[in-house]
Amino acid sequence: MSLNIALYLSAYLISGVPFGLILAKIFGGVDIREAGSGNIGATNVLRVLKDKDSKLAKRLSIATVLLDALKGAIIILIAKALGANEGVQWTLAVLSVVGHCFSPFLKFEGGKGVATGLGVFMVMLPIETLIAVVTWFTAGKLLKVSSISSLIGLSALLASSYIIEPEISGIGVHTPIWIISFIIFYKHIPNIVRIIKKEEGRVV
Repeated sequence: MSLNIALYLSAYLISGVPFGLILAKIFGGVDIREAGSGNIGATNVLRVLKDKDSKLAKRLSIATVLLDALKGAIIILIAKALGANEGVQWTLAVLSVVGHCFSPFLKFEGGKGVATGLGVFMVMLPIETLIAVVTWFTAGKLLKVSSISSLIGLSALLASSYIIEPEISGIGVHTPIWIISFIIFYKHIPNIVRIIKKEEGRVV
């Protein structure tokens, strides 16, 4: 039990590290919370820095995605190596997304959970995640709107999880997937409002 608690705390704290904010400050000299959409994720890193240095913006954006995904995946991989059961692993997945979206280092503010969700789902549902990534990439190319493309990709993952794995291994239910999806959707409500108002920025 004490090991599980240590893993849960680690998942929350590690995922709370705001890599987009840190990278943009160190290499771009910008606090991305005060520019663009104010979000700490990769899209805002790209949006804020592209006029200053487009190559740097792309590199930092990619690095942010990779680090945010990795911080979601690494603690689950450690738990797997330690022999933790699927219930513990899914709890870690949820806590990782919670940590990113409600970071203890940012007064419980944070990102939108897409990259961290990608990391945890890549470990827990690799086939469904690949389907989601292809869907997201296709939607992104066609729509040029990061937020709606992310939500379309998330919907593809959710739907495909029922088709590929009607009963999630070890826990039998899709509840953790729904919790993570709800958190990501909730964090995108401002984007959805802007989409409705036709004010959402496009990524080009």
